[in-house]
Amino acid sequence: MPKIQVGSIKMNYEQQGSGEPLILIPYLAADHACYAFQVPDYSKHFTCISVDLRGTGESDKPGGVYSMEMFADDVAALMRAIGIPKAHIYGVSLGAATGMWLAAKYPDRVKSLSLHSGWHKSDPYLKTVVNGWQVMAKQINNMPEAVIQAIFPWCFTPELYSQKPDYIKALSDFVRGRPKQPLDAFIQQSNAVINHDAEAQLGKIRAPTQITFGRHDMVCSTRFADPLKNGIKYSELHIFEDCSHAGLYENVPAFNEKTLAFLRKHAT
Repeated sequence: MPKIQVGSIKMNYEQQGSGEPLILIPYLAADHACYAFQVPDYSKHFTCISVDLRGTGESDKPGGVYSMEMFADDVAALMRAIGIPKAHIYGVSLGAATGMWLAAKYPDRVKSLSLHSGWHKSDPYLKTVVNGWQVMAKQINNMPEAVIQAIFPWCFTPELYSQKPDYIKALSDFVRGRPKQPLDAFIQQSNAVINHDAEAQLGKIRAPTQITFGRHDMVCSTRFADPLKNGIKYSELHIFEDCSHAGLYENVPAFNEKTLAFLRKHAT
């Protein structure tokens, strides 16, 4: 796993595959390994560069206020540092919110944009949910367990829990096996979620964009579909009918097929 100096921090990333570069930006509390079910498929067609954002994984975890714009600046600086002038940008949830800022602020660096389970601006419902995660995280004081107990139920359908308990256990064990995020870094990262507002940035996005949601997602529900679709000029929308917030795990074959088809369509 290479680490590279990016501005004032060292960022960790993993590179696999060959082809045009595809930057994979993780979601809240996750590191680069969160795309373990996607990279094997994507890397057959793209050079997959999965990153650890500041405050996560093996990247530096400085104090201070985090923001989606800051995460986007970090990723753009990483691209410069490793010599990537332009890439496909891809993110789930917080990764999608980061991608919006990146595509709006650095349009010449973005070949395509993939926004999965994203949102343009935090509303009172989303803020309430994430505030609740913060309260539970502080009480549990162990981020892997806080993710499993507080956040997982918002990411998966009740049917997945009832029909595939062994799969939920495997995902839980996977989370427990990753580098443990410090509580203060989670609080700063989740504050960035609460404060996210890219509404004025959407019109600056020029890259072709895929927007997807899970039909049963409550956190980033389809209430955000129209603002994103109408705000981003060259965008297309797809709903995964059997998924909640984490379609990348809930229906891996359908998610990978749909997302990879978009990426390949916009590769040279």
